[in-house]
Amino acid sequence: MNKQIREQIFSRLDEAIPEPTTELNYSTPFELLTAVLLSAQATDVGVNKATAKLFPVANTPKAIFELGETGIKKYIKTIGLFNSKAKHLLQTAQILHQQYNDVVPDQREALESLPGVGRKTANVILNTAFGQPTIAVDTHIFRVSNRTKLAPGKNVLEVEKKLLKFVPKIYLQDAHHLLILHGRYTCIARKPKCAECCILDLCEYRDKTA
Repeated sequence: MNKQIREQIFSRLDEAIPEPTTELNYSTPFELLTAVLLSAQATDVGVNKATAKLFPVANTPKAIFELGETGIKKYIKTIGLFNSKAKHLLQTAQILHQQYNDVVPDQREALESLPGVGRKTANVILNTAFGQPTIAVDTHIFRVSNRTKLAPGKNVLEVEKKLLKFVPKIYLQDAHHLLILHGRYTCIARKPKCAECCILDLCEYRDKTA
């Protein structure tokens, strides 16, 4: 796949998805961080239902820390892995409150030092909350990148590095959400909706559906 085709792919995705952004509900960097921490092996819809109850009660590191682990669990118990998520969220809130004056840092190293925050979560926060041109490779982006041959790789880090290298600069800020939303609603896992795909003729997937 050459540069011109990649540019066409993102141009079409950008036209097809006019508002590429997260489907998690949030209003501050900490709310986004909380939602992302809760989203592992959970749907955005499920997370949004939980945070709709949690955030009116506690939506700052100080408030979450004061809520305590048991208090957090009361609001997120409908989400998978809620026990470990409550523990990580409490620990993260404590660190942000005591070491960062309740402010979510905008540096990767600081973010990745927080409990439960790995490279993917840090990339989401840097991109969505702070406008940095990072790409968090989740299952959707990994699938789309390999299936289309846009940025094939054996692991998420390899795909991430290729995307950062190959995505046209004009689309780098939005590429994360363009690819996620395309993978979530069109280039789905079991049976991609190729007939509805805006990049059908540019995609190098061999087993396109009718």
